Amino acid sequence: MAYLLTFGVIGSLFLASLMLYRYGNIPRQHILVTLSVLTAWCFSFLIVFTIPLDVTSTLYRQCEEKHKPIPESELGNKDNGSNITTTPASNNIHPVECQEPWGMVPASVFPNLWRIIYWSSQFLTWLIMPLMQSYLKAGDFTIKGKLKSALIENAIYYGSYLFICGVLLIYIAVKGVSLDWQKLKAIASSASNTWGLFLLVLLLGYALVEVPRSLWNNAKPGFTLQYAYFKAAKLSTDKAEAEEHVDDVLESLQCISRAVPNNHELRPCVETIMRKVPIELQERASRNFARSGGSSMGGTTSTIVPSEKALVRIHKQVIKSLQTLQRTEALWSVQVNTVLHLEDVARNVHSAERRFKTEFPRQRSQLERVCYSATIQWYWECLLKAPFLKALCVVTATMSAMVVWSELTFFCRRPVLSIFANVINVANSNNDFFTIELFSMIVLCYFFYCTYSTILRIRFLNLYYLAPHHQTNEHSLIFSGMLLCRLTPPMCLNFLGLIHMDSHIIQKRIMETYYTQIMGHMDVIGIISNGFNIYFPMCMLAFCLATWFSLGSRALNAMGFQQFLQHETIATELVQEGKDLIAREKRRRQRAEEAIARRRDFSRPDALPSHDYIGKYRGGATGGGPGSGGVAAAFGSSRTPADGLLRDGDVGYDYAAVASSSALGVPRSLSEEINERFGVSTQMQVGFRGANEQDDEENERRIVGPPPRGLFDDV
Repeated sequence: MAYLLTFGVIGSLFLASLMLYRYGNIPRQHILVTLSVLTAWCFSFLIVFTIPLDVTSTLYRQCEEKHKPIPESELGNKDNGSNITTTPASNNIHPVECQEPWGMVPASVFPNLWRIIYWSSQFLTWLIMPLMQSYLKAGDFTIKGKLKSALIENAIYYGSYLFICGVLLIYIAVKGVSLDWQKLKAIASSASNTWGLFLLVLLLGYALVEVPRSLWNNAKPGFTLQYAYFKAAKLSTDKAEAEEHVDDVLESLQCISRAVPNNHELRPCVETIMRKVPIELQERASRNFARSGGSSMGGTTSTIVPSEKALVRIHKQVIKSLQTLQRTEALWSVQVNTVLHLEDVARNVHSAERRFKTEFPRQRSQLERVCYSATIQWYWECLLKAPFLKALCVVTATMSAMVVWSELTFFCRRPVLSIFANVINVANSNNDFFTIELFSMIVLCYFFYCTYSTILRIRFLNLYYLAPHHQTNEHSLIFSGMLLCRLTPPMCLNFLGLIHMDSHIIQKRIMETYYTQIMGHMDVIGIISNGFNIYFPMCMLAFCLATWFSLGSRALNAMGFQQFLQHETIATELVQEGKDLIAREKRRRQRAEEAIARRRDFSRPDALPSHDYIGKYRGGATGGGPGSGGVAAAFGSSRTPADGLLRDGDVGYDYAAVASSSALGVPRSLSEEINERFGVSTQMQVGFRGANEQDDEENERRIVGPPPRGLFDDV
């Protein structure tokens, strides 16, 4: 009968794997990071999926306990008592059959399951993952050095926690309470849950208002497009700042590389740093360094060999700056595609053909063309999506109102004011355990979505945030896993309090769930057990009101952090800037498509004789021949502007065009001709990036070695 638990385990593992594949880059991540994040996410999802089974199992045990037959010996003893009277209802000798829950789990499973899940996740979130995160950020070049830096950083972080624990233990000792191992475990789990409850109330106070509001705004195409322009402008600024920071760091790295001789003992450390810098950025940094006269400080190049601490510091800066650049490049590309799609929707709304047409069509698979044709896409994007989102907004707004009301009244036992508790009580009185499981799962999934969607959108100074399309680095993945492990247990405990399944909340002795028994209660510290855990969730109403009136966004906007506020001058200017940036990006893409079309025309046999085309191509490559126009004429005269990591250079050649021309039947590229003429004598091979992807990867591996995967490749 425990098949629902099996499905929950499989579903949790599948969902965690799917999210890790979407956000992470598994081939580039270290296996320890992948396993740690997968375990943290899987255990968090499993807690959410298993709580409804624990609730129904507890209600079933309560039903059995309530209707358990009374032995005749106890009845005789009760009859002999002078002050005890019995009624037929209380003397019910025959047991009343309680309906067994759907997917009943044996009673011995839950205690062991919760111990394994909870303490494993707590061990990960408070010990393993913080050390791993600090290890990854460390700039040292040895395992010992990285571990030392990680321990020092976490010692400062955990020193405050140890100080608080010491104060609490002294407080308990002064009160004269005896402590044993079980009470110490309960104090540890309750302290972690109290910290998580504090953060959970903040996140839910924002998400319970923002989730319905974002659904309603997404149903308005005009608002969505304006907000997309605004985000594009902010991302462009972030991208430019990231590029400038990378240039500054690489310029310092160039000075250090020239100052350290090849035979110096610190040269391997410099090579370790250089291996993490892409070839394009190294070449650009070399050109900038030569253009600036060989010194970032003006004057001559410094000949002072830097110390190992200086190399550690620059190594850490390189790691951080490259990760920021990579994220901003990826987010910019995703945002541009989003804006172009919204513009396509705005153009197709009034289309009489009722077929969705895109300005920049992409390649679609045969299955996608059949299942999601242009007609179906038009009906969904232009006709059905907005009403669906509005209906979903009404549903989520109703759920948010129920959550806020229940949070304000869940401590009231008589009368029962919590909406969730009333629903569970009505279903329990009818032995309708299926409704209890379904309702609990819906509420927990809404909690789950509100909390975790806020985590996915959260940004801490551009250091930690999840970017889709495999663009999230290891630090952000570990940070999200830590947050999920710390937030999921208090979220589920808060839900159990809302449905009156926690005896310490309703101040009534009842049979609790196995989950609550494993979590324990901080009874020895009354201010937390009877104060904070009960009354602090009421602050959720204040956070919801602050979110509703956009007080946080207005405060950030006043401090200089631009936020999207309608009818604000700064927001209007950024929207117009975003329109200009998207228009520039569209022109760049149009020029690229025109260049591809011209090359396609040149490749046809009837367009140009093959020997004439070869002569023109070679003349362009060598610079000879009147009217040849050089390489730019052979490959199309479009010169794309700098767009980040792969095309930020002073060279005017379109390397992507070179790659396309070789694929369309052009006999040889410029690099192939150079290799043919000089490669045999010099034993060297040259090539342009993009001309042959496999050769580029092989050249990069031969020159700088394989890219580091994370944890131990530096050492």
